[in-house]
Amino acid sequence: MAETAVDVVVLGMGPGGEDVAGKLAEAGLDVVGIEKELLGGECPYWGCIPTKMMVRGSNLLAEGRRVNGFAGQASVRPDWAPVAQRIRKEATDDWNDQVAVDRFTGKGGRFVRGTGRLAGEGLVDVDGERFRARRGIVIATGAVPVVPPVPGLQDVDFWTNRDAVKADPLPESLVILGGGAIGLELAQAFARFGTRVSVVEGSDRPLPMEEPEASALIKEVFEREGIDLHLGHRAQRVVKAGGRFEVELEGGGKVSGDRLLVATGRRPNTKDLGLETAGIEAERGVPVDGRLQAAPGLWAIGDVTGLGFFTHLSVHHAGLVAEHILGKQPPDADHHAVPRVTFTDPEVGAVGLSEGQARERGLRVRTALSSVPSSTRGWIHGPGNDGLVKLVADEAAGTLVGATSAGPVGGEVLAMLTLAVQARIPIETLKRMIYAYPTFHRAVLPAVEQLPAS
Repeated sequence: MAETAVDVVVLGMGPGGEDVAGKLAEAGLDVVGIEKELLGGECPYWGCIPTKMMVRGSNLLAEGRRVNGFAGQASVRPDWAPVAQRIRKEATDDWNDQVAVDRFTGKGGRFVRGTGRLAGEGLVDVDGERFRARRGIVIATGAVPVVPPVPGLQDVDFWTNRDAVKADPLPESLVILGGGAIGLELAQAFARFGTRVSVVEGSDRPLPMEEPEASALIKEVFEREGIDLHLGHRAQRVVKAGGRFEVELEGGGKVSGDRLLVATGRRPNTKDLGLETAGIEAERGVPVDGRLQAAPGLWAIGDVTGLGFFTHLSVHHAGLVAEHILGKQPPDADHHAVPRVTFTDPEVGAVGLSEGQARERGLRVRTALSSVPSSTRGWIHGPGNDGLVKLVADEAAGTLVGATSAGPVGGEVLAMLTLAVQARIPIETLKRMIYAYPTFHRAVLPAVEQLPAS
C-alpha cells in the first residue's frame, strides 16, 4: 500500500472536522480531510440548517393564523413547495458539496472522499491509500441515528431525519417514534403544513431530557395544535400493510400513518474506525481527556466523543484541538455550561444541570420559576406567548448551575443564562443588573429575585 506522509489527518469532515482541518491548513500545515459522504456533515445538509428552515416556514404559518382577533383578519394557505425548494437550494443543488470542497481545498487542504480507518500509531488507511500523520490524527466522525430493536422495524422503509428533510410532497399522515428534540421539531413543522402527526414516546413526557415544566409546556401546546401524543407507550411492533405503517403500542393500542419517522436519538459513529489499533474501547463514544486526546497524537471532537450532540460543541472542540496541534496551550475543555435549544414553538433553551441532575450530584439546590405570559413583554406579545424561565441554583455557592428558557425567543434569552452559568456570576450580581424593559429576557428577573444570595 502506498504511504504518504502528511502533518494531520482528519477523519470525518462535518462541522467540527471541517473547522479544525481548515484552521490547520490555513496555518500552513499539510492536512488531509477524509469524508465518505458530504463535506460539511449532517448539519448543513440534513440537520440544523434545513430543519430550522422547515421550522421557520411553519412558524410563519402559525403567526399568520394568530392575526385573527388580534390585529385584523387573515387566511393562511400552507404551501410546502417554497420550503422544499429553499432547502434544496441551501443544500447546493440537491445535496452537492462541491462548494464546501472548494472552500476547504482553497485553504490549502487536501480532500479525500472515502472511508478512513486507523491502521496503527499515526496511520490512516482510506480505500487502498495510507497516510502517515506526523503531528496527529483527529477523529470527527459524528453520530448516526439510533434505530430501536422494534420487531418489524427493519423490514419496512421507515424515514430518518434525512428522508424527512427531503420530503416533497409531504405525507397526509405521519407517525414519529421519539419525542425528543428532533422528533418534536419535525412533528410541529409537518403538522402546521397540514400533515396529521402522531408521536410515540416511551417516557411519560415529551422532551424527557429537559425540565418537567418545559415538558408540560410543550405537551400543552402540541395538544392544542392537534398533534397526537402517545406518552409512556413504547412501540411493540411495526407492520406495513396497504401502503400504511401501523405501530402497535405496549399496553395495547395502535397508531398508523402514511409514513413512519424514526427519531429516537443518535449515537457516536465509532463503527469500523480501527480504534482497537490504538487500544481504545468506545462503548459510549471515544473517551478523551481534558485536551480532547484519546491517545498520544490522537484527538476526538464533537458527537463521536459522546459529550454532546451539538454542532456548536463540535466546533468549540475543533478550535481547542487546532490550538493543541499548533503547539499552543489552551485551557482544558469545559462542559459545565453547554447550551442546547429545541426549536419548537415555543423554543426550549437550556444550559448546565437540570434540577434533577443537580440534586443527584448532592448540591444544595434552590429553584425558581417565572412565567413568560405573566411578564410585560409576554402580555404585549399576545397569542403564541407560551413560555417560562426556570433557574437552578447551588445555594452554597450562590450561583446558577443550570437554567431553562422557553418562549417565543427562548434560545436567544438563553444567551444571558449561559453566560451566568459559564462565568459563575453571583446571584446577587444578577439581582442588581439592569434588565431592559419591556423585553422577553426581563422574565429572568422575577425568577432571580426568588433565589437567596450566598
